[in-house]
Amino acid sequence: MTVNLYLFVFNYSMEIGSLLLLGLVGIILLFLLSGIRIVREYERGVIFRLGRLVGARGPGLFYVIPIIENMVIVDLRTVTYDVPTQEVVTRDNVTVRVNAVVYYRVVDPEKAVTEVVDYRFATAQIAQTTLRSVIGQAELDELLSEREKLNIKLQQIIDEATNPWGVKVTAVEIKDVELPEEMRRIMAMQAEAERERRAKIIRADGELQASQKLLEAAKVLEQSRGAMMLRILQTLNEVASDQANTIVLPIPVEILEYFRRKNSGN
Repeated sequence: MTVNLYLFVFNYSMEIGSLLLLGLVGIILLFLLSGIRIVREYERGVIFRLGRLVGARGPGLFYVIPIIENMVIVDLRTVTYDVPTQEVVTRDNVTVRVNAVVYYRVVDPEKAVTEVVDYRFATAQIAQTTLRSVIGQAELDELLSEREKLNIKLQQIIDEATNPWGVKVTAVEIKDVELPEEMRRIMAMQAEAERERRAKIIRADGELQASQKLLEAAKVLEQSRGAMMLRILQTLNEVASDQANTIVLPIPVEILEYFRRKNSGN
């Protein structure tokens, strides 16, 4: 009886030991498998070993030693950041509301992780402050008519500031410029005055050309008396076609001259 009890205890202990061993092996396998990492084509993995930078890896399948190594994933795709509307006073003391969009991407994953806590947040803050600064140094006319020049200036300044973080700013575009209501009315009045000025110039040019043509026609008719009479008869024919018109018959100057000479002779 005692022997059977010992055998039972022994077998039970062996089963428990086997289960514990299997469990331990499973935990070790899971622990080892947890170090497998997959880095996509548009990503890079920055590896730290015991807190020290090892380098950037990717794309592909990699093994990171658990506990000893740590990997930070960095996205290399272009990021589009909408700069919130900023209220800025221009150099000529006009208050405007301006927003913009910034396009940037990470070109050095190691710097993006080690040189700044959050490169996205830092780039956003630099974009906002730079937008206010550049617009504040420009006049309203420059903001409205030379926007491409300001875009290039913004891109250069922001790119220079983010370069130590491994971030490349590819483009900056000013989207909307909102003017005060009073300024919009003034600009509308200026535009209307400009349209009226151009219309007057066009009318004046037309009258000048018409007067020049009339002068040329008058010279031609003056050289040919017969042409003058034909023109008079043509005009009378056009007027006579409408019975509502009153016809005024012009008397040629030659006839008046004839009567004047005759009276002088008498």
